[in-house]
Amino acid sequence: MSRFDLRELSVPVIVAPMAGGPSTPELAAAGTNAGGLGFVPGGYLSADTFGERLAAARQQAQGPIGANLFVPQPSAARPEAIERYTAALAADAERYGAQLGEPRFDDDAWAAKLDVLLDVRPEVASFTFGLPSADECRRLREAGVTTVGTVTTLAEAEAAIECGVDALAAQGPAAGGHRGTFDTTAEPSAQPLDDLLAAVTTLGLPVVAAGGLMTADDIARVRDAGAVAAQLGTAFLLADEAGSSPVHRAALQDGGFTETAVTKAFSGRYARGLRNRFIDEHEAHAPFGYPEVHYLTSPLRAASVRAGSPDAVNVWAGIGFRHARAGTVAEIFSRLT
Repeated sequence: MSRFDLRELSVPVIVAPMAGGPSTPELAAAGTNAGGLGFVPGGYLSADTFGERLAAARQQAQGPIGANLFVPQPSAARPEAIERYTAALAADAERYGAQLGEPRFDDDAWAAKLDVLLDVRPEVASFTFGLPSADECRRLREAGVTTVGTVTTLAEAEAAIECGVDALAAQGPAAGGHRGTFDTTAEPSAQPLDDLLAAVTTLGLPVVAAGGLMTADDIARVRDAGAVAAQLGTAFLLADEAGSSPVHRAALQDGGFTETAVTKAFSGRYARGLRNRFIDEHEAHAPFGYPEVHYLTSPLRAASVRAGSPDAVNVWAGIGFRHARAGTVAEIFSRLT
């Protein structure tokens, strides 16, 4: 069965899967309709909702659609550390009138979402936080789905090839949101994207470059370095079709936010966002434990958004967030190309 080749994109730009709200079926379809490739993320959704959003994107798209899944990893949470963090968050919960969530572990409905991929058969499926098994890769391949492993080091890229993926997404340290690292507790690799590209483009698979790419010059640079396409997320957070909250949109354009920080305070694993009060007050004692910490802080973060406050919510963004511009996806693509 023939499968989609990422080298066939008429515009070598991929709209990154941004779980938690920013990525909508409309955003994914608009990326594809602009000549690139849009993605529907499965993270944090039920399998049924994921399938509905994937089907909605496919209905609106005049070309290929991608899907992304979070790969479950063993829990790194320690109950006593979670209890201490819960106590530390009590004042914030009271400030926003929120009840903290119940920290719990789950696998993000991994098996059910794999079944969605095999049923809907998006042209491309990418994976973050780890890899599908060799058998799962085989099943997707036989269903006509092109598989992409998100990697942050050469060792992860070699593991991805071993499991049988068709392509690699090399994610550098400037990326917004969660790093795709396989180890849930290790400091994410600081290897610059250009150096990572130089290492993984020698392995024989098509490579997509990701992490901190915001401009036409950024795309040209990684293409010259051997990437078949550039994957951008932060550049589309202000798109008309994105589901970014009003708080997220305002913060990205607020001159009071001057830098990003890598933090585990919101979810229990490392991610990059605008440095705000919550990060400054809680990062030092925030424990590892994904998705337990994610569930613990989720109601608090939602309450912060309802209050119109960017101070207690994750405002995920890459280091180049100042280059983000509002407009339709088509207009943003025009600026990027």
